[in-house]
Amino acid sequence: MKQYLNLCQHILETGTKKGDRTGTGTYSVFGYQMRFDLAKGFPLLTTKRTAFRLIVSELLWFLKGDTNIRTLIQDRNGIWDEWAFERYVESDAYTGPDMTDFGHRVVEDEQFAKTYKAELAAFKEKILADEDFARKYGDLGPVYGKQWRAWDTDHGVIDQLAQVIESIKTNPDSRRHIVTAWNPAEVDEMALPPCHLLFQFYVADGKLSCQLYQRSADVFLGVPFNIASYALLIHLIAHECGLEVGEFVHTLGDAHIYQNHLTQVQEQLSREPRDLPKLNVNYAGRSIFDLNVEDITIEGYDPHPKITAPIAV
Repeated sequence: MKQYLNLCQHILETGTKKGDRTGTGTYSVFGYQMRFDLAKGFPLLTTKRTAFRLIVSELLWFLKGDTNIRTLIQDRNGIWDEWAFERYVESDAYTGPDMTDFGHRVVEDEQFAKTYKAELAAFKEKILADEDFARKYGDLGPVYGKQWRAWDTDHGVIDQLAQVIESIKTNPDSRRHIVTAWNPAEVDEMALPPCHLLFQFYVADGKLSCQLYQRSADVFLGVPFNIASYALLIHLIAHECGLEVGEFVHTLGDAHIYQNHLTQVQEQLSREPRDLPKLNVNYAGRSIFDLNVEDITIEGYDPHPKITAPIAV
């Protein structure tokens, strides 16, 4: 994973100091590309422990077209909790303690952090216990899964992923193996507009490669997840289409390190990468759309310890 560490170093050395939507501030570069040969191992970061199970459950959530965090909470995945919680506390239904700007306050105020954790836990418990509440406040709007599997048009719903799989099988040399999550008509309805917004598949020599365009890349927290998630997606789609895996090409627009992640990035850069793990998928004759979290595992993963950092909401 030298490619990823090189990106971190490049931003530290050449990045421009910028403001951002969250008010945290970043060091940013524009336009960067990494390439990963998937035949050389599964690209799960080894300079810090990365939660592979969360990556798997989120990707399967996308593949099923789901947009409600209830499924993720049931899978013990909190990746999207803050986004749904933010929508809830900004609604008229919320009557608890003031949660304004909780993303910053939880880091700066120890007492507030306790209150926030209690409110978030209560919110998640209600999502699990009350289907009506979950339907209203657990849904993130028409985010990734909705766009991948059920893009609305005047002429009906388009399942982009199913179409691209069929296209790869029947016309592998096509230059139109594309899935996009950026729907201008629905961006404002999403809890978070898609960061990894468009990907294109490419078939050559019996191998499936994929290039992702990511408009916004949180390099410390988000990018390691994105790399592993799309590497996994390539493995799954390749299997579905009877192909071997090729390359994952990761193209970044605004690649940034948040100013409150600098210490963590420096610690990671001081560590030596270790051997990449191997991916195992138990297909058992099933489609990739029928897989469960337990069907997808890795072996030989021996990373350095986890490094924590606050998420910018």
